[in-house]
Amino acid sequence: MAVEKITMPQLGESVTEGTISRWIVSVGDKVNKYDPLAEVMTDKVNAEIPSSFTGTIKELVAEDGDTLAVGEIICYIETEGGGDAEATADAPKEESTPAAAASAKAEAPTTPAAQEDADAPNKRRYSPAVLRLAQENNVDLEQVKGSGAGGRITRKDIQAVIDSGNIPTADSKPAATQAPTSEAPKAAPAAPSAPAAASAPKAAQPVNVPVEAGDIEIPVTGVRKAIAANMLRSKHEAPHAWTMIEVDATNLVEYRNSLKSEFKKKEGYNLTFFAFFVKAVAQALKEFPQINSMWAGDKIVQKKDINISIAVATDDALYVPVIRNADEKTIKGIAREITELANKVRAGKLTSAEMQGGTFTVNNTGSFGSVQSQGIINYPQAAILQVESIVKRPVVMDHGMIAVRDMVNLCMSLDHRVLDGLVCGRFLARVKEIIEKMSKENTSIY
Repeated sequence: MAVEKITMPQLGESVTEGTISRWIVSVGDKVNKYDPLAEVMTDKVNAEIPSSFTGTIKELVAEDGDTLAVGEIICYIETEGGGDAEATADAPKEESTPAAAASAKAEAPTTPAAQEDADAPNKRRYSPAVLRLAQENNVDLEQVKGSGAGGRITRKDIQAVIDSGNIPTADSKPAATQAPTSEAPKAAPAAPSAPAAASAPKAAQPVNVPVEAGDIEIPVTGVRKAIAANMLRSKHEAPHAWTMIEVDATNLVEYRNSLKSEFKKKEGYNLTFFAFFVKAVAQALKEFPQINSMWAGDKIVQKKDINISIAVATDDALYVPVIRNADEKTIKGIAREITELANKVRAGKLTSAEMQGGTFTVNNTGSFGSVQSQGIINYPQAAILQVESIVKRPVVMDHGMIAVRDMVNLCMSLDHRVLDGLVCGRFLARVKEIIEKMSKENTSIY
């Protein structure tokens, strides 16, 4: 028999951790290769982790709700085969006689700490979620008793300690009892004291909101937690700046309205305004490749491919599937992909691969009537464009004439580490120019 480990896979570009939403298997279950083991959620996608082996579930290292780093062990599977046995068959065996055992015991007297390690071998195997929660609340993990497998400390154990109000800190740790020795220990040189300011700042504590009669408490789902974490990271790390431009889409509206009925009959899906805007953005990104960039710490990565992420919302979550090489696609092709990706999101069939590789995000906020909004950048991209609702407004034309025109606002949030206002202003001006020139005479949808 051999024991194999299953680790947290990388389920997307820039994904560094995943949260176990739900275990599909239990300890003792028999699984075949490729059978699903658990549902995992990241800030980009929800997916199932398949088994890499056929065997029996030996141990679940993580619990529902635990967040683990990519590559960290989530469970062990006992498989048929002699891999481990063969590897150790030729190794010299240790003596197992009573005399040898007594000698070993005499040489290594059992201490309380050693006994605790023997009783709880997994006590010091902390998941990233446990470490984060403990650090945020100044909890000394050495003083927490774990309820998980092998004494492993779970996030529920830490939360229970926090809720109790009796938080064990390093300062409150009782002095260790020293075993008598034949020589007095030498005094260690005093370490220089660290300044108080060196301690890490505490994270904000959860708000205690009173719940009264008639109030409805809605549990925060794993998907919502992932969205919150990604948005928080984007706002904390990327210095957001914002700009807006007003576009006259009258010719575009007339052109699209003249085509939509025939197009729907011929192709079977809608020709939306959004497809025209995505095409205009993709064309402008080719001319201003600086916008199609990402911040990478010590460098800026300017992406060659133009892969447009589009925001698709469900009742309780937001997904960002990707239209790859959008600059090479026709308006019809973009319209088809928008429809297909949106249908997959709402049917729960979107794959992780379809959410990877985005280089710039276009969000159709106008679909629910918004006329001005400030989007949060889809990290680690450098910018996001909000396409607002097309509305009729009186506009002063040439020679002082006033006319009713179809106007739309394009709102852009940018990462000021990567982009400056000048290049973004020129980029938006080019998008405006492309859209305002879209018409039956100048634009083909095929």
